[in-house]
Amino acid sequence: MSVLLDSPVTDQPRTSRHHGRGFWAVAATFLVAMAYSTVPAPLFPLYVAREGLSTFAITVVFAAFAVGVVVSLVLAGHVSDRVGRKTVLIPALGLEIVSALLFLTSTSLPVLVVARVVNGLGVGMITATATAYLFDLHTRHRPGASSRRFEIVSTAANIGGLGVGALVSGVLAQYVSSPLSTPYVVLAVLLAVSVAAVALTPETVVRSRFSYRPQRISADHGDRAGYVAAATGAFTAFAVFGVFTSVSPGFVAGELHHPSRLLAGLVVFLVFGGAALAQTVTGGLAPGVRRALGLGGQAVGVLLVVAGMQVTSFPVFLVGGAVAGIGAGVQFKASIGAVTAMAAPEKRGEALAGLFFIAYLGLSVPSLSIGLATRFLPPTAVMTWFAAVVLVLLAAVGALTRKR
Repeated sequence: MSVLLDSPVTDQPRTSRHHGRGFWAVAATFLVAMAYSTVPAPLFPLYVAREGLSTFAITVVFAAFAVGVVVSLVLAGHVSDRVGRKTVLIPALGLEIVSALLFLTSTSLPVLVVARVVNGLGVGMITATATAYLFDLHTRHRPGASSRRFEIVSTAANIGGLGVGALVSGVLAQYVSSPLSTPYVVLAVLLAVSVAAVALTPETVVRSRFSYRPQRISADHGDRAGYVAAATGAFTAFAVFGVFTSVSPGFVAGELHHPSRLLAGLVVFLVFGGAALAQTVTGGLAPGVRRALGLGGQAVGVLLVVAGMQVTSFPVFLVGGAVAGIGAGVQFKASIGAVTAMAAPEKRGEALAGLFFIAYLGLSVPSLSIGLATRFLPPTAVMTWFAAVVLVLLAAVGALTRKR
């Protein structure tokens, strides 16, 4: 879920040691911020029990997060190149803290929706800014060194953080007396510590005057078939992520008869943990091989998920989630690489913005559709239809890739 940006004109580093410490401080901050965004996932069944919310209402709460992310990416995701990394990152962390406070004030549906929108606004600012900041700090700390450390750490903090947040939330919700408040308190404290850590980190951008405009979004970048294939791949990858962070905890508690919040968090952790690990270990593979692994992993994974629900087997469901997460992670990395390679340098931001816009549609639209469909059909039947649609989209990606 990150965007790699070219490093802008920067000031002279104070010392390599300061930038080295700053690199790890920003990496930890990035992980905490992304972890916070999945804290509600294992808690959704508790909200359902307390407020009598439907599965569709839960997916609306989840989709509100995606709306916030898209709005933020378009309006503010790119401005740190001009106003400074800290100038954007610290207020974004402040929004995350505000979101946590909102979750602590009420469990009503309107408050949950607003809290998730604010959460999304913060994450949209953080993903691009923190990724660029890590790249800047890495190059100041180790001039001329390979970017491998940056790639591994930024991926682990970004995608891995999503899994860590759900797992930590699930553990706390399982074993503390206030499961709907303690996870938010813990993450709010960590976010406050992160603000202090970023404040002490050297700035890497010289502030300059510029004429503000929202980030342009474009899908016209020469290789139309290639762009459509990459965008469809990103859509399906985020569809898998969205389903596992919105409705899968309810499926685990209901259809699979495992109400444990720890297990709900573990499912989300395995999906995102598998995605992060796969993105890291497949970095050296050829684009075609990476795309094939992503397509195959997602296809096998969603089939296993459906099979697990059909036979009421939590282990099969769990393995399916992990395999689907691996495939989705590789698939998304392949899409980012394809778009980055095909777009002209001066239009790379537009191309990636368009890709992320479509990806976040994948994060929200399928989840909302599943939530609505479960009001009329059994959840297992709905997931079967979801798997069928994903397989069709994956086949389309494969056909378009071969056509190129």
